[in-house]
Amino acid sequence: MTSSTETRAFQTARRGRAWMFGDNVPTDQIVATKVVFSPMEVVLKHVLEELKPEFPANVRPGDLIVAGVHFGQSSGRAIAPKAIQAAGVGCIVAESFARTFLRNCYEIGLPIIECPGASRLARDGDVVSVDLESGTVRNETTGQALQGNPVDPFLLRMLAAGGIIPLVRRTGSDLGATNT
Repeated sequence: MTSSTETRAFQTARRGRAWMFGDNVPTDQIVATKVVFSPMEVVLKHVLEELKPEFPANVRPGDLIVAGVHFGQSSGRAIAPKAIQAAGVGCIVAESFARTFLRNCYEIGLPIIECPGASRLARDGDVVSVDLESGTVRNETTGQALQGNPVDPFLLRMLAAGGIIPLVRRTGSDLGATNT
């Protein structure tokens, strides 16, 4: 299978209900310290509850997180993106991400995209669509669209594989290969 076929099968277009968050959301508020070492089923009951108490009970598969600058800042807890992914979030759109959080998302296969102005694009509950390949982010409720940063083709391959470990298993040590 070629990487472009794999990427298309991965569905680079995402669409879901928006959950809005502000600037500088730390990993400690994505997954609180009190549950960080708990089993994932416990963590899921508390993910993002410090910022939106209704989130854990109401998030649905395919929902999107839309946020401001420096999402995932503070500690490099890998549990934060894992919890968001396990909650069923289909993509995170933010004006910018903390670099460690960004790397952790790609490493586990959680789609993210940086998009200037994202925090002003929608309100909680609006339907937002994202095209990871082109970088287009659109509020389907209002019709407003923004141009985000297209996801690098190598990172799309990593997402399509389900993260860095599945990608390495498929490609061996030749991560630059175009066929998987």
